[in-house]
Amino acid sequence: MIADIGYGMNALGYLTLLLLLFTVRKSGLAKYLLMLASMVTFGWSLSFVTLLTGPISMPHLLNADAFKMLVWLLFLASCLREDFTNIWRVLSRPVTAVILVPPVLTLVLPSILPVAASTHFLLMTILSLEVLVLLEVLYRQAGKDRWAYKPLVIYLGAIHLFEFFTYMNATMVNQVGLGYIAARGYVYLMLLPLLVVAIRRIKHWGVDIFISRQVVLHSSMLVVAGVFLSVVALAGYAVNYFGGSWGATIQILFFALSLTLLGAVIMSNSLRNRAKVFIAKHFFANQFDYRVEWVKLTKALTSQTKGIHDVYNNALIGTCEAVNYDSGILVKVVGTNVEELARRGHAAMSDADRIILRHLIPFCANTNWLIDLQDYQVNPFEYEGLHLDREVVRQSMFHLVVPLFNQEEIWGFALLSTADEKVNLNWEVRDYLHAVSEQVTTYILHSEAAKAVAENAQFAAFSRMSAFVLHDLKNVMAQIDLILCNAEQHKHNPEFIDDTFETLHYTKARMDKMLRELNEKKVDEKGIDSAQTLSVIIAQVIDTRCHSIKPVPLLRVDEESQVVVDSEKFANVVYHLISNAQQATADDGKVVICLDVDHIENKQYVKITDTGSGMDKTFIAERLFTPFDTTKGNAGMGIGAYDAKQYIESLGGRLLVESEVDKGSCFTLEFPLD
Repeated sequence: MIADIGYGMNALGYLTLLLLLFTVRKSGLAKYLLMLASMVTFGWSLSFVTLLTGPISMPHLLNADAFKMLVWLLFLASCLREDFTNIWRVLSRPVTAVILVPPVLTLVLPSILPVAASTHFLLMTILSLEVLVLLEVLYRQAGKDRWAYKPLVIYLGAIHLFEFFTYMNATMVNQVGLGYIAARGYVYLMLLPLLVVAIRRIKHWGVDIFISRQVVLHSSMLVVAGVFLSVVALAGYAVNYFGGSWGATIQILFFALSLTLLGAVIMSNSLRNRAKVFIAKHFFANQFDYRVEWVKLTKALTSQTKGIHDVYNNALIGTCEAVNYDSGILVKVVGTNVEELARRGHAAMSDADRIILRHLIPFCANTNWLIDLQDYQVNPFEYEGLHLDREVVRQSMFHLVVPLFNQEEIWGFALLSTADEKVNLNWEVRDYLHAVSEQVTTYILHSEAAKAVAENAQFAAFSRMSAFVLHDLKNVMAQIDLILCNAEQHKHNPEFIDDTFETLHYTKARMDKMLRELNEKKVDEKGIDSAQTLSVIIAQVIDTRCHSIKPVPLLRVDEESQVVVDSEKFANVVYHLISNAQQATADDGKVVICLDVDHIENKQYVKITDTGSGMDKTFIAERLFTPFDTTKGNAGMGIGAYDAKQYIESLGGRLLVESEVDKGSCFTLEFPLD
């Protein structure tokens, strides 16, 4: 009587739902299949009311349950793609055939072949498991519609989880528990409101599902059920081998064991994460359309460039657009420091970012990890070995740090941020960004290599020009020797005197031209590095080479320590920078050279400050350190600043520039102290 009431009330509930569905104006395949499933469930409930149909036989129980599952599986199959609008297109899909074969076999096989009751129970268990697996696929792939599909998944999941345990228990004891059968009507009835909520929420039925070639069907539910079935099979073999029967205690034990397995998957963080990554990689659709993304990245990297600065900009734009971020900076690792190469949007690097990057250089070199700074504040334990001050991390405006590698070493970082919703750094985004970073780094390294080749070609041209100049100098010397050789014999001859002056004028003109071209551009041979007091070298340069030009430089030593340099090379670098400052400054202006030591950073600073014409940011970024790019016309060849920067960086230091048009410039030479 209790079971009849439950099934009767459930039948009434589904009849009400069916009538409501008839009143829904919106048509479509999902509506009709849902009406069919509700109608079948209504008939299924009535068939178990014993006052109407008499005692329930085992074949009726199994066939009714199998047919009901067949209809619900057909409904789920129709929800697995968005572009199928009629039943024939759904039935013609291979995946639909795979889904429907198990329930059809369960219905047909017992009428063709003799099937043991335990085998029939096992088939029903598999059908319940199939529904659970498809529900997991549907829910995980629903994406932004997950909220709408959640009641439907809970409704069908709870019902078929109950069916799974019902038939799993029947498989163990070789009979269906009467308590399970009596309770089913009430279970279905209590869960029915969830189906009503799902119908009201879901506006667009259908979720586009991807199944990888490597794994046809795989889910965490399948893992749990598979392990549970394996344990039950071993236990069943033991019972059959040693004799005896399943008792109530054993049934409770295995029920508790199954809940423990399910809880292990839900509660274990590492196990759940591994399962999620494996399932997502092989079972679900990709978050990105990689053909579209690759074309977009290629277009960004192949944009027209005028110099290496544009290359860095393209690399940053490509990295930002890969994850739809609107701001970022590209930095290069130079020793233990970072140098900003490109900037996009409103991004700006702070002192906090520099502190963070100093810690990330060794960490990323060892792990090759991408860093989500906001995630680090919440889950620092997931970044084992990385110890950042979370207050410093909170000061950073960036969300994502993408390391760029040159083989096994860190080349630099792309620091990204967005004002919109930030990307979730799951396994796919990580793999995708690793591929993007490799492509971007290859693009940068190839461009830098091409730039180096071009610079080497320019230096080769400079060397060839020097050879021609040397040849001309030899000719000049030969002419002078000829004059001197003939002077004693013809010095009283007026024509010889005229020819001599004419030759000397020509020689002077040629030498003036060569001197203008070669002024300050001689190629120095590599000298010997040794500990030097920089103020002594600078004072000597001022006294011997810069004192005759106004404004006369002023040397101020606040504090200094000895630095390992090549004294001749350093003297040439300082002379070039001081000379440039004098040329850019009016006679009544100032050129000041100041030496100081930073004991915290353990560095020696040499600052050359002038009150001259200054430079704008574009000139500093794109032209100042570009070899053979000069603003002096024929008077210079543009390798002085480039040579100075290269030499300072070869010592592990930096050459920094601060300048403002019409206000002056400050060149800071930074040397590490051992």
